[in-house]
Amino acid sequence: GAVFGAGWWFWIDAVVCSSVTVSFVHYLPGIFASIAALMFNCVRKEDIDYSPYEEGEWRLKLWLFFAYVVSFVSLAASVGLLIQDSLVKSGPSVWTGTAGVLQCVFVLISGLIYWTSH
Repeated sequence: GAVFGAGWWFWIDAVVCSSVTVSFVHYLPGIFASIAALMFNCVRKEDIDYSPYEEGEWRLKLWLFFAYVVSFVSLAASVGLLIQDSLVKSGPSVWTGTAGVLQCVFVLISGLIYWTSH
């Protein structure tokens, strides 16, 4: 929980300290990273067996794959927004983009920590 909270703390700090209004697009990577962490924590490790013929396990593996795709897309989007913030002078500061990347990394790490220890 502390790692998740630290990730959101970075983001809230960047938004509060920003001299310009941060657009909603900058919020999306963190929101989707949180949703992805929730998605892969909906699956228990005990439910995933490695038999290739059971349909329920196939669906769980597909759900996990989709959760990981969402998590990596959110991380890539936050890196893209960091690059955009560093190139555009009229938008939010580079700290806003850096905080977005840190937020995604910390939220996804917290989700993985919880999933492996649960």
